[in-house]
Amino acid sequence: MPASVYEQFATAAQHSPGLAFLCYPSSANAGEAAQGRQYLYGEALKTVNALAQRYQAAGYRRGHRVALVVGNRPEHFWHLLALNSVGASAVLINPGYLPDELAYTIGFADCALAVGHGANVGALSAVTDRFTSPIAVHDADDPAGPIAGPRREAAAAQATSPLATEAMIIYTSGTTGNPKGCIISNEACLQSGEFYAGAGGIMHMEAGHERIYAPFPSFHMSISVFTLNAVTQLRNCLITRDGFHVSTWWADVVSTQATIVHYLGIVPPVLLRTPPTELEKHHRVKFGQGAGVDPSVREQFEQRFGFPLVEGWGMTETARAIHNAAQPRCMEARAFGRPRLPLEVRVVDDNDATVPFGTEGELLVRAAGAEPRKGFFSGYLKQPQETEHAWRGGWFHTGDIVTQREDGMLFFVERRKNIIRRSGENISAAAIEDALVRDPAVDLVAVIAVPDELHDEEIMACVRVTAGHSAGAQLAAAILERARDKLAHYKLPGWIAFLDEIPVTGTQKIRKGVLFPEGSDPRADPRTYDLRTLKRRPPQHPQHASGGHLPTGNR
Repeated sequence: MPASVYEQFATAAQHSPGLAFLCYPSSANAGEAAQGRQYLYGEALKTVNALAQRYQAAGYRRGHRVALVVGNRPEHFWHLLALNSVGASAVLINPGYLPDELAYTIGFADCALAVGHGANVGALSAVTDRFTSPIAVHDADDPAGPIAGPRREAAAAQATSPLATEAMIIYTSGTTGNPKGCIISNEACLQSGEFYAGAGGIMHMEAGHERIYAPFPSFHMSISVFTLNAVTQLRNCLITRDGFHVSTWWADVVSTQATIVHYLGIVPPVLLRTPPTELEKHHRVKFGQGAGVDPSVREQFEQRFGFPLVEGWGMTETARAIHNAAQPRCMEARAFGRPRLPLEVRVVDDNDATVPFGTEGELLVRAAGAEPRKGFFSGYLKQPQETEHAWRGGWFHTGDIVTQREDGMLFFVERRKNIIRRSGENISAAAIEDALVRDPAVDLVAVIAVPDELHDEEIMACVRVTAGHSAGAQLAAAILERARDKLAHYKLPGWIAFLDEIPVTGTQKIRKGVLFPEGSDPRADPRTYDLRTLKRRPPQHPQHASGGHLPTGNR
């Protein structure tokens, strides 16, 4: 087994320099690959090695962390691999974050440098200049530009081997407002890739032949760990771009000769609503891999487009995934597969006692053998108590509610954690609540997820107004507009419901499960206002949110 992410990549490049490693269809947001470009393993290795030499000469080594705020550009991968080669850690950060979010994620990880690209370097510098110990920002669009030396000392090495060395930090939304930083080792990265590459069944991959189209964020586990390491293990090709665009999907898939595609739950229904085209008949796709597709949509999609959609489950913390890929595939609703070694699972009640087959319970996972944490994340950054709580009893507690059949098949029920999954993005309801409760019109707020035909889930804010304010369409619009400078656009509420009472427990925790009558649709409640159109509009002053632009009410 290779000792690091870089070593696996370099080995692939040395053995197969002429194979394609990274491919970009044309896109205005792809930097140097804007016109479309394919990078071979050999040339990619030269780029990475040259960058690694510059990092090493500047003084970066094991114990240093560098924030990557580059997005889905080729430079993200060059810097990720170069940092790994010198033993430094890459902190993957959403370039769409607002200044306060950037300041938290970069500062909490004690980054010694931040890497952005031309368009966001100024904004990044404005953030990092405010730090008590300011750090430099490197412009990835200027490949010849100097890399400033680390402004922070390297942390004392905790790992005893390259495999155990920290490869990256990936932030995952927590339920307490601020995201948690998951520490991912080289071993977790490599085992994650091995698990995907060896999934078998419908998901069988041939070395040197597969081209995986995954147009989703590079700062997520799915791209930079799960897919990247499966690709380099088998010397295959990763195809990516700046995001999912229904208008370019089939053109991208056909022109790049993709053999595998990744999807989120929103992708299949959106593609089904498009008129038939000649392009969709000429793809080479063997299977799609993702999660969250409705069974009726899956059936229509597979009949029209001619390849299976394989549902799966995974988390940043677990590194590995479970897939419904074995033949014959289970076609029942919400089935996501059977665990395979070294992953073991249990389904338990609130006391961690195993529940009978077919009974809902929390999914617990671990690695088989004497090291239950082997191949998982190394822990939550600066949160050892949170880490140990998640691992209580020797099992990692996922917070997901599932059922399991006697044959081992697992079925997803719901997320226990206070997370809204909108367009594949995990959004902390608590973080939105913290922002909205600062509004002078908001006395108390509870944020919940409601179904959405386009985004899988949408954000609903249930608000109790402060004295002196009148609930209604104008107030809903004003609350949304005032939240624009506190929340990224995708975190703004798509719906606001004005409730006279928001019930709480004896310990003052909001009882979200009883905000609306059981079985009812909160979107149809007469106290609810539809803000989705307003949410997509550019910022404006609240007093001008009037006339035909007011949100739709259900009164």
